[in-house]
Amino acid sequence: MAEKLLEKIKNLKVDGKEVIKTWYRSSTIVPEMIGFTFGVHNGKEFISVKVTEEMVGYKLGAFSPTTKFSRHGGKIQKELEKKAEPKEDEKAKK
Repeated sequence: MAEKLLEKIKNLKVDGKEVIKTWYRSSTIVPEMIGFTFGVHNGKEFISVKVTEEMVGYKLGAFSPTTKFSRHGGKIQKELEKKAEPKEDEKAKK
């Protein structure tokens, strides 16, 4: 747990609109952090993470993915997506 994060938390009130920006992805979430919103850096930008009770014990970095998933598959996957597009267009028109 980063001591600087605890100092920032002490100066703020719970459920405030202020986002606490941090690069401490390896910092463990403790009960004192519940209700605060953290901007966790993923290497490119800050991802907003609102801490809840279920997150206690995890690391902040677990809620801010560093890579973007595009998709699996090659030619077969593209064919399946093209077949699915007309069906989605019909649903959107209704």
